[in-house]
Amino acid sequence: MNSIQIAVLVFICVLGGAVAGMLLHGTLPTHHRDGDAKDVIKLVMGLIATIAALVLSLLIASAHSAYDTQESEVRQLAVHVALLDRLLAHYGPEAADARAVLKEVVAADVARIWPDEGVGSAKLPSPGARLRGEDMFGMIAGLSPHTDEQRFSQARALQLLTDMANTRRLMAEQAGGSLSWPFFVVLVFWLVMLFVGFGLFARFNATVFAAHFVGALSVAGAIFLILEMNRPYSGLMQISSAPIHRALEQLGR
Repeated sequence: MNSIQIAVLVFICVLGGAVAGMLLHGTLPTHHRDGDAKDVIKLVMGLIATIAALVLSLLIASAHSAYDTQESEVRQLAVHVALLDRLLAHYGPEAADARAVLKEVVAADVARIWPDEGVGSAKLPSPGARLRGEDMFGMIAGLSPHTDEQRFSQARALQLLTDMANTRRLMAEQAGGSLSWPFFVVLVFWLVMLFVGFGLFARFNATVFAAHFVGALSVAGAIFLILEMNRPYSGLMQISSAPIHRALEQLGR
């Protein structure tokens, strides 16, 4: 299921809990809704609301932080690609083959992570792509520099290539997200129970239903944001490939 489908399901469950609470309002005996019973229920609802609010805010903050980190990694990778290409260009014609392989590897990464700018996934590079990356490393390491400038360019290029490999691996490991689904299910359960409590002390009418509708929509919106930021290479909020595309356009020039 994608983020929108899960958010809609959460919306239905939460709003359904509110409606169930309003239906229970008319079936429970009066002494179950008044006096001490009412106070106890309100205390429990306050506890659940506090816990749910804290967890929801922490999940949003965590997802946003992870999203920003991965977006920064994409930009860093684009900078390293462009810099590596310029170093190889300054090295001389001997590095032309390595530059061609660099462009091939970057183009393959873009096609793998952002296929047709649709739903992508930062999967680990295929065996073929890894071999081409190793070929490029071997090409650069096998160069025979004759000047201090060439020696510097070679050493710096190898370092950048190592950093790029680390970044690509990190992107692939982070792409799956870090959301704990059992934790998420418990959070939704808390929210549903909270809305059941809200409905328990309200008679069913258009105003009350509209208030519960807006509340359930807000909760579903928060869940949608968490899920979208937890999947940074797919969906409506996927990380832009523009930095990599701009770097790719400059390769070989």
